[in-house]
Amino acid sequence: MEIYFAPLEGITGYIYRNAFHDYFTGIDKYFTPFLSPNQNRALNPKEIRDVLPENNKGMYIVPQILTNRAEYFLRAADELEERYGYGEVNLNLGCPSRTVVTKGKGAGFLAKPEELDAFFQEIFGKLRSKVSVKARIGVNSPKEFCHLLEIFDKYPLYELIIHPRVQKDFYNNTPNWGAFEEAVDTSCNSLCYNGDIFTLEDYRRLKAQFPEIKKLMLGRGLLRNPALAEMIKAEESGGKTKGTSEAVDKKRLKGFHDRMYTDYKAVMSGDKNVLFKMKEFWVYAGNLFPEEEKQLKRIRKASRLWEYDEAVGWILG
Repeated sequence: MEIYFAPLEGITGYIYRNAFHDYFTGIDKYFTPFLSPNQNRALNPKEIRDVLPENNKGMYIVPQILTNRAEYFLRAADELEERYGYGEVNLNLGCPSRTVVTKGKGAGFLAKPEELDAFFQEIFGKLRSKVSVKARIGVNSPKEFCHLLEIFDKYPLYELIIHPRVQKDFYNNTPNWGAFEEAVDTSCNSLCYNGDIFTLEDYRRLKAQFPEIKKLMLGRGLLRNPALAEMIKAEESGGKTKGTSEAVDKKRLKGFHDRMYTDYKAVMSGDKNVLFKMKEFWVYAGNLFPEEEKQLKRIRKASRLWEYDEAVGWILG
């Protein structure tokens, strides 16, 4: 099983990725939070920092691009290849954010299948890089997915990563496995599943339903339990690793946390900015410590780093 780390805007940037990669294994590809080219530039300074090879050593990185303009996509993909050496890029057709969707980007682009078809026709006539797509199954209804699949199958996508929800679901409701099965049965593309795999038991249900699937993208599941990819790969191999237990390895989690915390403090000024980043970490990692609600509340309320440090010290030791 190949396992990919999903892009999560504002969370899984290069500082998070480096800290994760230092302490946990099992990831075959890391996808960057989306890059948003426009008429003036392919990448902004923050996006450049996130894709710089020296900031991503030892990892297979796939830059994700968010746009509905073929010329912008081509400009960004060309710069990523020529300047930074990336031979694979990913098109974001999955972001459900209203601010993105109202501009016809992300999952919003799925509402305009004819324009999407023309977009693909233009980029595949000119692009040298491999192109994968991360997509939802529609905007309002799963019935939209059949036509979208027909469009995807017209082009030589390197991979098609499917999150089987529609845009209006956001992250609510249950992923539509019936729609994903339609892709498994009919699509000529290499498929990857994404959506609501939080535990080993979730993974087992997916494999029982779709034994032919060899690629899996994890997002919030890895934020909640950074050892999840290791656990899945250990199950696949029939062996045991340090990541096979559902119990929390506090020593590794502390190393991961401390590396990320140190790096954020090195590049950010002021307690507020660092705390914002670290509180995001605990929104997910806090699920590993249901018995520590008092300290998790102290983390949420912390306005100074020393307050945060005290609460984290109680949890991680």
